[in-house]
Amino acid sequence: MRLTSLLITALLSRQSIAFAHKTTGPYDDLGSFQNPASRARPRFRYWLPDASVDPGLVQQNIKDAGALGAGGVEFLPFYAYGSEVPGADWVIYGFGTPAYLKMFKAALEAHKEAGLAMDFPLGPNQGQGVPARYDDEGLQWDLAPYAVAIPQNGSYDGRLPGWDTGDLVALVTAQVLSARNIAGQTVTTFYTVAVEDHMQYVLKNATLQDWTDNVSSEGTVRLKLPSSHGETYLLFAFYQYLTHTQNLPVSSNMTGTIFDNGSYIVDHFSAKGAQVVTKFWDDYLLEDAEVKELLSEVGNYGWEDSIEATSNISWTPSLPKVFYDKYGYDLKRFLPLFMFGNNNIGIQNAAPGSVECLLDTPDQGKGYVNDFRGALMEGYRAYVEHYTNWTNAMNLQYSSQVAYNLPVDVLASVPYVNAPECESLQHQNNVDSYRQFSGPAILAGKKVISNELGAVPTEAYSHTITELLWQVNRAAAGGVNQVVLHGQSYSGNYYNTTWPGYTAFFYLFSESYSEKQPYWNHGFSEALNHIARLQYSQRKGIPKVDLVVYSKDSASDPYLGTVYNQADLIGNGYTYAYLSPENFALPRAYVKNGSLAPDGPEFCAMIIPGPSNLTLDAIGYIKDYARAGLPVILSGGLPNIYFTEDGTETAARAGLASLQATQNVYTVAAGQVASKLSALGISPRVKVQADGTWYSTWRSDSDGTEYLFILSDLVKSAGTVSVATTKQPYSLDPWTGEERPILAYQQKFGRTVIPFSFAANQTAILVFGNTTTSATSLRTTEIPASIIGHEYSQAGSLHLHVSSSSLAETSLPLSNGKTITQLTNRTVAPSITLSNWSLTVEHWDHPLNIGDASTIALKHNTTHKLTSLVSWRDIPAIANASGIGYYTHSLAWSPSASASGAYLLLPKATNGARVYVNGHRVPPFDYQAPKIHISPYLHAGTNDITVEVPSVMWNYLRSIFAELWTGGIHPTDVFRAYGGLPGTVDNGLIGEATVVPYVDVHVG
Repeated sequence: MRLTSLLITALLSRQSIAFAHKTTGPYDDLGSFQNPASRARPRFRYWLPDASVDPGLVQQNIKDAGALGAGGVEFLPFYAYGSEVPGADWVIYGFGTPAYLKMFKAALEAHKEAGLAMDFPLGPNQGQGVPARYDDEGLQWDLAPYAVAIPQNGSYDGRLPGWDTGDLVALVTAQVLSARNIAGQTVTTFYTVAVEDHMQYVLKNATLQDWTDNVSSEGTVRLKLPSSHGETYLLFAFYQYLTHTQNLPVSSNMTGTIFDNGSYIVDHFSAKGAQVVTKFWDDYLLEDAEVKELLSEVGNYGWEDSIEATSNISWTPSLPKVFYDKYGYDLKRFLPLFMFGNNNIGIQNAAPGSVECLLDTPDQGKGYVNDFRGALMEGYRAYVEHYTNWTNAMNLQYSSQVAYNLPVDVLASVPYVNAPECESLQHQNNVDSYRQFSGPAILAGKKVISNELGAVPTEAYSHTITELLWQVNRAAAGGVNQVVLHGQSYSGNYYNTTWPGYTAFFYLFSESYSEKQPYWNHGFSEALNHIARLQYSQRKGIPKVDLVVYSKDSASDPYLGTVYNQADLIGNGYTYAYLSPENFALPRAYVKNGSLAPDGPEFCAMIIPGPSNLTLDAIGYIKDYARAGLPVILSGGLPNIYFTEDGTETAARAGLASLQATQNVYTVAAGQVASKLSALGISPRVKVQADGTWYSTWRSDSDGTEYLFILSDLVKSAGTVSVATTKQPYSLDPWTGEERPILAYQQKFGRTVIPFSFAANQTAILVFGNTTTSATSLRTTEIPASIIGHEYSQAGSLHLHVSSSSLAETSLPLSNGKTITQLTNRTVAPSITLSNWSLTVEHWDHPLNIGDASTIALKHNTTHKLTSLVSWRDIPAIANASGIGYYTHSLAWSPSASASGAYLLLPKATNGARVYVNGHRVPPFDYQAPKIHISPYLHAGTNDITVEVPSVMWNYLRSIFAELWTGGIHPTDVFRAYGGLPGTVDNGLIGEATVVPYVDVHVG
């Protein structure tokens, strides 16, 4: 996860129902939809404060997560995110120490005992380094640039600027044609921050000259440059040096061991950096045979987080050779062009550099910059491939937030690891962004596309379950099929930490999952099992994607912002993913029967947006694809050439000029791609006609089963999907694990048309199979509003639940050829709006000793009479309360010919809910739009309905925020950088609750 540099500077009583998992099995063991296997379930990122905490409690935390429905944890030794904690001794309890090894083994044992699978970062916090020798050449390198003006006479005689910074890499001079100061503007990430001012110089290309060999051993040089016409020059000196940046800060000489200096960030642009890490593991952790055996049994992914190492210029000493081998020319005299925007482009977006140099060439030197970044990517590839090979040799796999924040092409880098990972924070829950990340992974045949999900700025202890599920669903719509929830907290005591306990990121980012959240044992397990079943459905078979969109940048936007920004494709149901031209070299990237990657996603056409940058290789591939039968559509104009200085630009321009004339290549205006596809006879696998935005995914399994996922985004909507299959559809309920036949659909012209009516952010999962039985074959074409529900009996009979609006309905056509002209001639009892609730709030307060972080809460009850369901914020007595609300209502019920049974409709259960009728807990239900069949629990007379509603903890914590500490940090100080504390949030049931009677109509 990314944390902004500003923050780093500013910081100076019921049991949940246990869910029986399958034991940890192979990576391809998914279990069943009803009970997904551990590896198919969501995991928590588990923040271990350090190795001094109680191993037994850590084990219990892990087992509790598994009992709740998680598949295990990503065991992250957090170490205050690279800060220091007063009182902590990280020479003894740091990463990799004997104490840490004991803790690591305890975590593995807990996973084995609970049948779970564990991810393990390769280093502390982000996993970007390990304890190492101070002089190890595999540590992080930086390239420090210095620039000074040469006197007007063109002579320079003296010591180089910056001498003794490190090893001199290059001394370069260039004539300056123009100079201007560019005032800092602002960029907005999680907050608005000013960009540093910088100088921009335009250099004369022909005057760039490398003088490195002229520098004396004392760092002096004597130069004489032409100056007869008043030329002005800059002198640039570049030095490489080890940064010795620590991702676990320790400075000690107490033990004389490798642990005295904490952990160092390693070189990310060569295999040497990864070798430092794996050698440390081999020497200090895996030498323990029991640990190695446990890893082979329950280990899942070795893993690295977002890359948060900062620098002046991304660098490794081997880069000049890598560059020359790749492009055939020396990079040194062009180093001035790389001084700006080639550090950590995510973390340092407000500090890209103090000097920006451009050339007086048509591309302003962009070709050299692109080549530099291409060489960096080669080094990064060697880095991650070493990890992949190392983990695979142990029958484990490697996952990484690939190239995150680096000035390289992310899409080109994704295939290098077993399980590429993105994150909801940086991708901003943008479906298009996820499609960019998932496209290369899908083409490469990656079975898992992971997402660090749930981090939202300023929402610690206020992030709701339904918001979390919306994030999960949007990620799934973009191709993600695994989430690692951000994150689970250690529940015990820790240095300088008050109740409610250790909170990563100092309360700034959501979330801090533990039993100190009221929903932990009161509704969260339903959500976790929902996610697990969704993931199961998104792991089955192979994803099929309608279209591929071309995208190429030498340095990807860290946020992977929307590339195809027209609405025509989504509006018509076309799915699409993105590929970079480097991905075209993957084994699956060939055309057969008019489809690209026929053994994989089976892309039916390629879209090239007008602003795209085409490489020479890309043009060659695209022409070959088109000639082989793949339709290629240029949208919004002819694309650009990708600048490079490897001598191929002329050929690329010639190739681009002929692209439009190639067979199967078409040109359309922006926003007209869907129309062209339709004219070509290319239909989406899932056609959409709806009054809202619906996203879908489609997967085909080897047994002929196909899976459809639909997300109705943001607003209530209704419409139909037309699916390219005539297999029998079933609905998979992720809340209960049940499979049910679809009541309403029709099949014609080789497609199945299914109507849907969704609440905002509701989803549907369907499976299409070849099995058709008479017990489930009876259906209709659409469901009238009067039918609130239905059931198929075990004998195959269809029972419709008809509500009070039935008299307005005149007919219902059935698949057996019959038509019901009137659903019922009975008068159905009217709906009952439930008022006069009794609300008992179980308050969760801090313990008498607020320093006791191990206590769940000090609890007491208050009772409130409500005539309507309003937010707790609107009830003065509980405006700042947090805990669990128990809403009770007495319902008078009299079964009759006009009321065979009833449904309970509740408002959106924002943070989860459980319902009890006469003491019986009803099955889980959709929190977005709760509709609960309560007939089995009703009896004649008075019926007690109880709705158990957990709150978030924020409102109460906010009221005592000045008293809270975590790891020696006062979080109030952190929030000052963000304009103060967020306000209170809504809690409780808000809206209208209704009981809807129905009559049971047996139709066959």
